[in-house]
Amino acid sequence: MPQNKNALTRYALLDRLLSNHRKAYSIQDLTDYLAEELPNYGQEPVTRRCVEKDILYLEFDSPFDIEFERYKIATPTKSGDGFYQKPCIRYADPSFSIFKKPLSEDERSLLASVLSTLGSFKGQPNFEWLETLADKLNVEELPEVISMSKNINENSTLLAELFAAISSKSAITIHYHTFTSEEIKTVSLSPYLLKEYNCRWYLLAGPFDSDRVLSFALDRIDGIEYAKELTFKPAKYDFTERYEDIIGITYYDDKPLEEIVFWVREASAPYITTKPIHGSMRHLKDSRADILKAKYPSLPQGEFFSIECIENYELIRELTIYGANLIVLSPAHIVEQIASIATEMSERYKALTANNEFVHPS
Repeated sequence: MPQNKNALTRYALLDRLLSNHRKAYSIQDLTDYLAEELPNYGQEPVTRRCVEKDILYLEFDSPFDIEFERYKIATPTKSGDGFYQKPCIRYADPSFSIFKKPLSEDERSLLASVLSTLGSFKGQPNFEWLETLADKLNVEELPEVISMSKNINENSTLLAELFAAISSKSAITIHYHTFTSEEIKTVSLSPYLLKEYNCRWYLLAGPFDSDRVLSFALDRIDGIEYAKELTFKPAKYDFTERYEDIIGITYYDDKPLEEIVFWVREASAPYITTKPIHGSMRHLKDSRADILKAKYPSLPQGEFFSIECIENYELIRELTIYGANLIVLSPAHIVEQIASIATEMSERYKALTANNEFVHPS
């Protein structure tokens, strides 16, 4: 019995890798993985020969009806001076698992809903696997119940290519140009996250020469290729926590988290309340609101709010889109920036009016 239990543990661990079609595993890779994992289950590591016997048993003698796919991939040599063809193995059917149970009706319904939500990408090049997955699982297609802004740029295959690179933890080289120059630049990166902000998609990735995180608008990326000679470098940040402190994409490591206090005209307050500028937004009431009303008596009837953010371009943009219906009160350096923007706008409108440059309807 103990021997059977040990074998079952190995089969369960091997099943994890053999069903993973996003990465390529050789027999040696499987052996190394078991060497790391088996001690966690109170078992000793096994030899490569033992793994080979396990594969033969699963393929020919087990009751699981397994079909394996054996293939080769170009892999850098340890010396780094060339490539060799590494023999790999996996289940031929990417949806197969020896421990897979048929989906219940509740699970099937839930999966159909998830695929419907992902329907925003359905039909996009390189996202055909969404339809393939639904067909393989025989999941009923449901009408879309959540509609998200797509705005996928002209090179729509890029989104899927980056999605695949991030999912497989593969290093990439991108060719891109900035908003201010058409010069093509090249950089090798570890891709971490695809993030959408203000109807524009961005790639967040780490260069190999530092621990920084860089952002690239997808419509500025001219090409992408896998950097097979480089090893993916895991991110040192929790992106959920990192982006809690900012609005948008631009993150400055050297800028502090600040409280920004602002007034909103009474008629606009419901819009701000129901669509917060940032997740940290608080509606200031009672004694603090009374103090602010006394400090700023020239402000008409309205409400006071605060957010805690790191200053960036996107923050300033969000604070200006309401025009005179939102007035920032502190900190002083943000007040000065927004006042400067408002002054420049006013001066430009005055100049256009003075020169009669506006086109008036007849």
